[in-house]
Amino acid sequence: MTEQVVTVDIQAVAQQLEAALVSKQTIPPLTETLGPLTSEQAYAIQTQWTELRVAAGERVIGRKIGLTSRAMQEQLGVREPDYGSLWASRYFPAVGGRVEVPRGLLIQPRLEGEIAFLIGRRLQGPGVTLQQVLAATEAVALSVEIVDSRIEAWRIKLADTIADDASFGAFTVGPWSRSLLHEDLRTVGMVIHKNGELVTEGIGAAALGHPARCVAWLANKLAEFGVALEPGDIVLSGSLARAVPAEEGDIFVVELHGQPPLTVRFV
Repeated sequence: MTEQVVTVDIQAVAQQLEAALVSKQTIPPLTETLGPLTSEQAYAIQTQWTELRVAAGERVIGRKIGLTSRAMQEQLGVREPDYGSLWASRYFPAVGGRVEVPRGLLIQPRLEGEIAFLIGRRLQGPGVTLQQVLAATEAVALSVEIVDSRIEAWRIKLADTIADDASFGAFTVGPWSRSLLHEDLRTVGMVIHKNGELVTEGIGAAALGHPARCVAWLANKLAEFGVALEPGDIVLSGSLARAVPAEEGDIFVVELHGQPPLTVRFV
């Protein structure tokens, strides 16, 4: 039996998400209040929300990829990742390897360690391969993404997180490295300490087997909407380990093999 597709006021839902972002008040899952949204409807909501923000002065400086681990895909019952936009207003530059993130800017943040790609040449799908991604990448870096959800208590299904800009909250990146491009990113190890204690660790292979494979997926997915990855775009390729809840006063140290660590303090 085919599930009926619900009718959705895309602009109204985008405005609802923006209101939740500004007020720091969560909303019930969209898949409960609206019904079983399709991925196409959810991406339409995300796009409309981004357009609302851009019209108000926001800048999109890249993309983030979510749901790159097998565990998260199984949890949400999906077979592919999702993506969202990186907003310039939520980029916190690291100074001397340290960055402070205002906890009050966020609702229910969790911290993830990732590998970021700086796109050097245009990548347009379909058919983009892992090798083409590496060839088109200017540099890579250790990155920290703070995921956040406007959805109540993180009670998300796939369409909820897609519409909610793939649960994007904020991010920072370490120094860009060309030498790291020549290493096997599948085997690069990462560890995260929270308030002096080791809380999680992972390797590059945790992201679809290879972080560059995630970027290839993104380029091919964006092609469905007539969009390409452009020179200068930053792409967060997906978490290498579980997300760790963060509260005011927490200090995280995120390390990627061979790279300067990033220290993130929530203030």
